[in-house]
Amino acid sequence: MFRKTFTAFGIGCGVALALLSGTVCAQYPNKVVKLIVPFAPAGTTDIVARIVADQLSKELGQQVIVENRSGGGGSVGADAVAKSAPDGYTLGVATVSTMAVNPAANPRIPYNNFTDLIAVTKFVAVPNILAVHPSVPAKDFKEFVALLKKNPGKYSFATSGTAGIGHMMGELFMAATNTDMVHIPYKGAGPAVIDVIGGQVPVIFDNLPSSKAQIDAGGMRLLAVASPKRLPAYPTIPTFAELGMPEVNDRAWYGLVVPAKTPKDIVEKLHAASVKAVNNPATKEKLALQGADPVGNSPAEFTSDIKAEYDKMKAIVVKKGIKLD
Repeated sequence: MFRKTFTAFGIGCGVALALLSGTVCAQYPNKVVKLIVPFAPAGTTDIVARIVADQLSKELGQQVIVENRSGGGGSVGADAVAKSAPDGYTLGVATVSTMAVNPAANPRIPYNNFTDLIAVTKFVAVPNILAVHPSVPAKDFKEFVALLKKNPGKYSFATSGTAGIGHMMGELFMAATNTDMVHIPYKGAGPAVIDVIGGQVPVIFDNLPSSKAQIDAGGMRLLAVASPKRLPAYPTIPTFAELGMPEVNDRAWYGLVVPAKTPKDIVEKLHAASVKAVNNPATKEKLALQGADPVGNSPAEFTSDIKAEYDKMKAIVVKKGIKLD
C-alpha cells in the first residue's frame, strides 16, 4: 500500500548518500532533471507537463526536460519511471490512466502503482469530453445516441490508448446508453485527435486540453463534458451528470510521481517546487487557457486521491465486467 511506500522512503540525506552514490541531498538538483510523459506529444498529459516543467525548471534551478514514452495506455512510460534510479533525476507524470484505470482493468501492466511509485503532488484537474467529427449526422448528444442505436457497430471511437481513461469513458458510455462502437486506441491523444479531425475516426473520448483547439476551430463538435458543472467556454454543452451518467462525469487529473525509495528530502523538495510552479500566476494563466485547474496538494492527499480513484475504477471494472487488456 502507499502507506508502506511512504514508510520505506522516510529516510534522510545521511542514509540517502549510499543510495545516491555520493549525491548530497542538499545540493539536489545539480544536473538536468527528466520528466517522463507516458503518452505521445500534443496530448493533454504532454501539454500540462510542458507548462508545469517550464516553471518547475525555474523553481528547482535546473532544466526539467520532457521525454515522451508512449504505449500501453501509459503503462510503458509509468514502468520506465518505476524502474528508474530513485535519485530525483527521473520523474514521471501520473494520470488517471496510469495510476487507476490501467492497474484496475489490465492485469498485465508491468509495475505496481501502489509500491513502485511515490505520489508527490497533483498538478491539475481537467474536464474530459465526448466529441465527433462534423460529418457525423448528429447535432447534439441525444441525436448522437439515437444514431448509434440505429447503427450498432458502425461507428468507431478514438482514445489515447488501450486501458486509458478515454477507453474507460467509452466503455462506460456504451454501457450507460446500450450502444456499440469499435474502439480505436492510439499512443496518445495527439495522434487520436489528428485522425478524428482528418475524418479517419468519427468519435473521440478525450481530455479537454488536447481537443480544445480543434473544437474551437470547428474541427470537432463537442457533445458532452465530464465536469462538476458546465464549462464557461461551452455553456450550452451538458455534463454527463446532467445526461444521467454520473459514472462518466469524473474529471481527469495529472500529477507528479517518483520511483519508490526516492529519499524523503528529495520528495519534499520536489513537492515544494511543484506547488510553487502550479500556483505561479503566469503558469496558472497558461493552465486556465487549457481548461485546467491547478491543485498542488500534499503527498498524503495525492496518495489518498490515487487510492480512491483506483478503488472506484476497480469497482466499475468488476460491476460492468470490463476487460481492457
